[in-house]
Amino acid sequence: MTDIDCQQIAQAVEKHADAARDWLMEMITYPSTQGNEAGAVEYIKGLFDEVGFPAEYQEIPEDIVNDPEYSHGDNEQPYAGRHNLVARQPGGGEGRSLIVQSHADVVPATDWAEAFNPRFDGEYVYGRGATDCKGQVAGILMALAALSDLGVKLAGDLEVQIVIEEEVGGNGALALIRQGCRADGVVVMEASGLDVFPANRGAVWFRAKTTGKSLHMGRRHEGVNAIEKMMEAIKWMLEYEQELVAASQDYPLFERYAAPVQLCLGTICTEGWPSMVAGKCVLEGGVGFLPNKDMAQVKQELYEAVMRTDDQWLREHFELTFPKLHNDAYEIPSDHPLVTTLHQAALDCGLDSEVYGWNVSCDARLYAKLAGLPTVVYGAGSISEAHSADEKVCWAQVVAAAQGLAMGIIRWCGSS
Repeated sequence: MTDIDCQQIAQAVEKHADAARDWLMEMITYPSTQGNEAGAVEYIKGLFDEVGFPAEYQEIPEDIVNDPEYSHGDNEQPYAGRHNLVARQPGGGEGRSLIVQSHADVVPATDWAEAFNPRFDGEYVYGRGATDCKGQVAGILMALAALSDLGVKLAGDLEVQIVIEEEVGGNGALALIRQGCRADGVVVMEASGLDVFPANRGAVWFRAKTTGKSLHMGRRHEGVNAIEKMMEAIKWMLEYEQELVAASQDYPLFERYAAPVQLCLGTICTEGWPSMVAGKCVLEGGVGFLPNKDMAQVKQELYEAVMRTDDQWLREHFELTFPKLHNDAYEIPSDHPLVTTLHQAALDCGLDSEVYGWNVSCDARLYAKLAGLPTVVYGAGSISEAHSADEKVCWAQVVAAAQGLAMGIIRWCGSS
């Protein structure tokens, strides 16, 4: 194995830091929300060419929408002209293979006029995607450039994937998995604050519907108000949340969280008129859960919680579906070689890094649950910045993450 130390890695990464910051700021100028990713993906493809690790477009088949794991939403777009990016470097020996993945899409920024006009204040890069996840893409590029400059010849295969539609449930990653991507390990680059996460909480979005009997308000007591019935349903949902939190206390890798799971009431709407008894009410929200429960179990438990009601009308006029985001929880052992290798690489590079579970969901669970691949999450920045107005990432931490990643790739894949 080539004897490359952390100091050499740090120097090689730092050599590209100024250019990579410019790359990040240019990436941010592309408002790559769902359906608008093509410009950003094309620009990133050019950056892979620039660092000597050419990437190719990977088509997403239109029939992916029929996959049972596909995440449907309100803004579904055809996939013509919208691609994932995949760059592959075959290894030269018997080393372990690795996939490094992140995403190019971002959430909208309707409440932030300057979201796509990036700025750097000497410490932080500001802009939509700075943390989630274009800063991670910049870190990957720096790591690849450093490995190239150092003349590293990996023993194991390295594949880098930049996907779309992570923010709406992971459809880009799903397509690559269905197309057969395989590796001995996967590192999903997200805002982990340089920590290594071998477990993620899951999240499933629900749609609850209550049906009433609509009448003029003057006959209110002869009708059945769907809003009032939804209030009763919500009471039982929130009771279920407390049970879910209690069952999740001190779960391994998630002990530090006071409330590692949650039930969120997101939107509620009715149809009709202020002087009408509401005949229908629709509530949408989400449930977070740990690997101690699977998604099918959570769905069933949520429904059963509402069915505890003594309200016979509600029991007969309540519907619960899960048509949108459905991210399962996952975990791998904290002493898995992928975890210990990447974590030790980060520590040896001088990073302040810990190993624990992430109370957030991302593409990692798809590689772990659907493809059966050992998967961890690692990257720069704080998840509290993601999706926020004034989103930002500490540039020094992006550079540090690139150093840890580069060393982790060498140690996992091996080199000659």
